Order: sequence, then C-alpha cells, then structure tokens
Amino acid sequence: MSHQPHSLTARLRRFPAAPALLGYAAVRLTGMVILAIAATATGKDGLHRLKGRWDAVWYVRIAEHGYGYEVTLPDGSVHSDLAFFPLLPALERGVSEALPFLDAATAGLVIAWVAAFAAAWGVYAVGAQVAGQRAGVLLAALWGVYPTAFVQSMAYTETLFTAFAAWSLYALLGGRWITAGALCALAGLTRPSAAALIAAVGITALVRLVQGGLGVLNWRLAAGVLLSPLGWLGYVVFVAVREGSPTAYFEVQAAWGNDIDGGVALTRFVGQQLTGPAPLAGVGLIAALGLLGWVVWLCVRQRQPLPVLVYGIGIVVISLVGAAYFGSRPRLIMPAFPLLLPPAAALARLRMSTAAVVMALLAVASGVYGALTLLGSGPP
Repeated sequence: MSHQPHSLTARLRRFPAAPALLGYAAVRLTGMVILAIAATATGKDGLHRLKGRWDAVWYVRIAEHGYGYEVTLPDGSVHSDLAFFPLLPALERGVSEALPFLDAATAGLVIAWVAAFAAAWGVYAVGAQVAGQRAGVLLAALWGVYPTAFVQSMAYTETLFTAFAAWSLYALLGGRWITAGALCALAGLTRPSAAALIAAVGITALVRLVQGGLGVLNWRLAAGVLLSPLGWLGYVVFVAVREGSPTAYFEVQAAWGNDIDGGVALTRFVGQQLTGPAPLAGVGLIAALGLLGWVVWLCVRQRQPLPVLVYGIGIVVISLVGAAYFGSRPRLIMPAFPLLLPPAAALARLRMSTAAVVMALLAVASGVYGALTLLGSGPP
C-alpha cells in the first residue's frame, strides 16, 4: 500500500495558489503593522481609518437605512448616496444581521479582507495562465504593494470588485462564458468601472465570432454576453426609475463631480500645477502619466490575451476620462492588475532571493505611504 508524500512540495502541487496567497498576506500584513505603529505613535485610531471614514461611511449608511440620503454642500451641489453601487452595503447588512456581534462597519471590513484574498487568488490565477506560475505568484504580491494598496484593507469596494473581475477574466480565458458573464454581472453591482469588464466580455465574444464565424456561436457564449451587463445596467435602471429620469444615475455622478469629460479635468489639473507655485509637481504628474502609458504599451507588447488587455486598458481609460478628484485616480486604477504583469514577468526572471528583497522593499514603501495617507486628512 503506497503512502502519499507529505512534503511541502507535494502540498504546493495540490494547492499551487498557496505561495501567492502567503506572499500577498505577508505584504499586506507589513502594511498593517506599519499603520499600527504609526497610529500608536501619533495617537490616532488606525482601525477607524480602515472602516469609518470617507466612502466607507456612505456604504454603512446605505446598509443600515437604505438609499435616500443626500448632503447639500455650501456651493449648492447635492451629493446623493445613489452614487454608490449596492452590493457591498447589501452584504454588510446581510452579514451584520446574520452575525449580530458585528456592526455594519465591521462587517464591511471583514468582507473587504475576505474579498482581498479572493482577489489575490484570482489575480494569481490569471497571471499564472498568462505568464507562468512564478509570475502569477509575484503578480499577486505586486498587487498587494501597489501604492494605494492600503485601500485593499479598507471597507471599500476595490477588493470585492477585483475579485469578481479577476475570476471573470480567468473564466473567459478558459472559455467558461456563463461563469464569466455571471461574475461580470456581480462586478457591475459593485463598481461603475465594471464597464471595462463588460467591454472585455463583449469584445472577446465579437472577435471570436469574426474569426470563427457563426459556427462558434452557442447558447453559452450568448448567455455569458447577455449576463455580463445586467448588474451595471440594472442599477442604472433602478436609479432612473427611482428618480424619474432615464439619465438620473449620470446626473447623480455629475453632482459628485464624477461626470465623463474626456480628460478635460485631468488636463486642466496638470496645467494648473505647471503654472502654479510648484511647477515641478506638474512635471511629476506628466512623468507619472508617461510611465502609465509606457506600462500599457508593455502590456500590448507582452501580447496579453485579449480579454485581459481590454480590461486593463479599459480601467485606465475610465479612471482618466472622468472629472473625479485627482487624488482618487491611482485608487481607481488599482483594479487594473494586468498592468503589473510586465514587471511580474521581469521579476520572475530574477533569482528568488533578489525578487524577495525587491518585494520586501516595495512592501515597506507601500506601507509607509499607506500609513501617511490614512492618518492624514485627505480621502484616498
């Protein structure tokens, strides 16, 4: 009678995502330790920063009271909670009711943390399929040290959305159209940037039909494509019916300053920095945008699979063409994890010890930046 080996190597073969999840946990734990140290040193409440400020407050209010809350600012503009998509507050409400010892805010934090690991697993799965096992592991870790990765530890929607997006893309790569469409629909109930994922599903299907003809059309492909926009579209229709206007959702977003202007606000902001008292800030912004463009070009050169490429570029475009507060744009781009595939592949070619040192340095830098931001006054 043979015995199954119990070595670490054998266990990793059974669960190849383990190194990715352990690496992700290590880099995020580094960030949380740095935040805890900084919060203690400054006498501030680090946990409150994670679950009780900025957008997290809006989600909790929706979870507890439903939609219908508005704030009128001194300039007369109205901020409505209808700007926030419903899945996270619905989950917060459900978890807090199922587990009465958790309030909605804490439930949101738990959901975000669980979703973070689901996202890291999905990011790894996509990366491993595109660039190999080692690159997939490093991709998950790199996503955990993204400059605004501290948001992954907050009661925000970024981790939930990225989890749906990553696994939807993974399903698309495997030709599982219904799974991809269903996960895309859930992403559409989470964040408006699901439009990029919907485009990835639709364009992939269209290219497949063009290349293979109507013979490749089947009910699974059609169902997946039809499912994909239902979450996003359903919420837009809900707001339209509630407010009595077909464009109500877009009017709500415009009142928040999040309307689509094709990049006019971004261009104006960069110009103001260049002509203001600190022109080097404008130069830095131009350099950052240039770096972003270069990374997108590397993704194209890497010949990433079509759905992965469309999704990554789509998230970037959506993040840049809106009139949103400039400081939020790096956070809005964070779900575009395919942008990290070229550096992940480059790191995978290095010796393991060298890659580990690079990741450790990035984890510390990300943690310090996150602590400074979270303990400061401005929203992420």
